[in-house]
Amino acid sequence: MMLAKYTLSCLCLNFLLLLSFSSRHGVLAGSVVNYLPGFSGVLPFKLETGYISVNESELFYLFVPSQGRPKVDPLLIYLVGGPGCSALNAFLFQTGPVQFNTTDYTGSIPSLSLYPYTWTKSASIIFVDSPVGAGFSYSTNPEDYYISDTETVTQLHLFLREWLQEYPQFINNQFYVVTDSYAGIYAPILALDIIEGNEAGMQPFINLRGIISGSPHTFTNLEDNTKIAFYHQMALISDSLYQAAKEDCGGNYIFVLQNNTACLEDLDAIDECVEDINEMMVLAPKCNTVSPEPKDAQLRRSLRENRRKRKGGNFPLPYSKENDYYCEDFRYVLSYIWANNETVREALHVRKGTVKEWHRCNLTLIDVTYDYNVYSVVDYHKNLTERSIQVLLYTADHDVVVPHISTEAWMSGLGLTLETDWRPWYVQGQIAGYTLKYTNYGYGLTYATLKGSGHSPTEWKGEYCFNMFERWINRYPL
Repeated sequence: MMLAKYTLSCLCLNFLLLLSFSSRHGVLAGSVVNYLPGFSGVLPFKLETGYISVNESELFYLFVPSQGRPKVDPLLIYLVGGPGCSALNAFLFQTGPVQFNTTDYTGSIPSLSLYPYTWTKSASIIFVDSPVGAGFSYSTNPEDYYISDTETVTQLHLFLREWLQEYPQFINNQFYVVTDSYAGIYAPILALDIIEGNEAGMQPFINLRGIISGSPHTFTNLEDNTKIAFYHQMALISDSLYQAAKEDCGGNYIFVLQNNTACLEDLDAIDECVEDINEMMVLAPKCNTVSPEPKDAQLRRSLRENRRKRKGGNFPLPYSKENDYYCEDFRYVLSYIWANNETVREALHVRKGTVKEWHRCNLTLIDVTYDYNVYSVVDYHKNLTERSIQVLLYTADHDVVVPHISTEAWMSGLGLTLETDWRPWYVQGQIAGYTLKYTNYGYGLTYATLKGSGHSPTEWKGEYCFNMFERWINRYPL
């Protein structure tokens, strides 16, 4: 049944791709960007931007070919979280080739400098605004902005096949799905869709070799439930409060019966201890730059009140709705100024009149129009263990949003063989984190923590993440 479904979709998709490709015959794939406002001189790397049509949606992308050997270096699609956050988050703050100069801002267009730890040194990266409604992606059909997890993956699968039609010189390159934060939900689903699409004869063939996921949102309930233990590990709550909560709640902190007053009181006491903690990075200050404290405090009070009223069997609030309200630092403020500047939009070849105001993360999509219809992708990861692909998962050890202990818990349940046990890994002679590796015949799963890092690790520990990526992608042990 599965093969038949993909065979039919393959025929339809190939026909649509042929029509769209024929209609653009002779047209360059993307628009070349030689200059970026805020950067002095000609860009020392190649950059193209463009749109890929998926039905009535237009997905905006930035493409940076590898600065090393683009003909043979791996090709990555880089997806950020939210859901609904712009690809410029990755391009400017995580693995892209430029970054903001935050020390000498004068009030004009923010200045840019080269980022020494960009992954484009050895990989070609497609940074895509996904789903529609994120960044500069838009649709002519208002209904398209009402989108779910599974529909987003379908949209991305179509995007990739179409993108490779426009860039056929990269069809044979090794391909990796790379995700950050909430986009971890998409990674295994998209990988399986690609594999099954290839097996059904979809064209062009996608040479999928693996997945890389940072702070990977994977299992909503597990991530939420392990936060209490994480608070205790971080010394944010006392031993006595933690032990009381474990006993009163029976280890279940999200589905709490209304008559379990002892558990509810424990959770309220825990909330009071941690509500002023920066959940992205518990060691960093919590500030009010973009997300005002009154709104954040009101949200937390509402969550506590909802818990008091909750009856057994109801679903908790989705992962992103509780955790996407976090401290924005000065770099994020600069991104709004930069991306909404008309000269910047012209340089990026953003279509006029399509997106009135750029948002780093589209809160309307996050809070209103998005359907969080996948609560766990552990089974998808389990299915991938029967495939010959490589997976790299990395987490921050000071991140509350996706606690590292939740990732370690579901990984240990995959039934894999432990090839390399827990050990430190190093950058320039210093411990950068800890790692282990699982295998299952042709499948390999490498896991790494980033010491002293927050959510997302590429923003807090760029040098460590770059070293980790370089070693893993070249099949060297961490």
